[in-house]
Amino acid sequence: MKKKKKKKEREKSVFREYFELIAETAVFVFFVMTFVVQAFQIPTGSMKPTLRIGDFLLVNKFAYSQTVFSWEKAILPRKDIQRKDIAVFKYPKELSKDFVKRIIALEGEKIEIKNKRVYINEQPIKESYKVHKDSQVFTENGYYHYDDVIRDNFGPVVVPEGHCFVMGDNRDNSLDSRYWGFLPLDYIKGRPWIIYFSYDAERNAYLRTSLKERLKKFVSFFLEARWNRIFHVI
Repeated sequence: MKKKKKKKEREKSVFREYFELIAETAVFVFFVMTFVVQAFQIPTGSMKPTLRIGDFLLVNKFAYSQTVFSWEKAILPRKDIQRKDIAVFKYPKELSKDFVKRIIALEGEKIEIKNKRVYINEQPIKESYKVHKDSQVFTENGYYHYDDVIRDNFGPVVVPEGHCFVMGDNRDNSLDSRYWGFLPLDYIKGRPWIIYFSYDAERNAYLRTSLKERLKKFVSFFLEARWNRIFHVI
């Protein structure tokens, strides 16, 4: 009887150890996903070629976090928001959605776009990361369409305090500050850190309902993986 009792106690002890390990792991993962990193998927091509449709990112939520005590600055990987940083933020027009764009102008700076070229405080800036898929430049003196004029020619405007001006790298196809205004700094959630998976979503962007097509899409999800982009630090 004593042997059976000890055996049951050992089994309970092992079960308790596994339960505590799982519980501790769950708490740790919850803490990390809540306060440290956020998983994010690139849904559009507005940041091509830097970020592509089908890229799965981990976002560093500590990057721009506000510190309360001086010692926090020494241990937290925090940095000030700078021009050309890429940021994930709450879309001002629909706060339940997250967008990712590049920060172009900071508070107090004057930004102007002339024939696709960006000027900050009347000085042109170098933008090696941007692309223009459309060679057409829209101006008020030529073919007029409100959105197209904003796209290629904008401002000048001064970025108000507590805000920044963001744009996509795919400059001719990006819904950004040119269209919906300045981004409140409080809406910034973090900075993209690493691509943990990537696949060619544009080749597999169709939606089907049949089991065969869903299985095909599931298999192609791995067959079309872009292995050269996985674990790429942004």
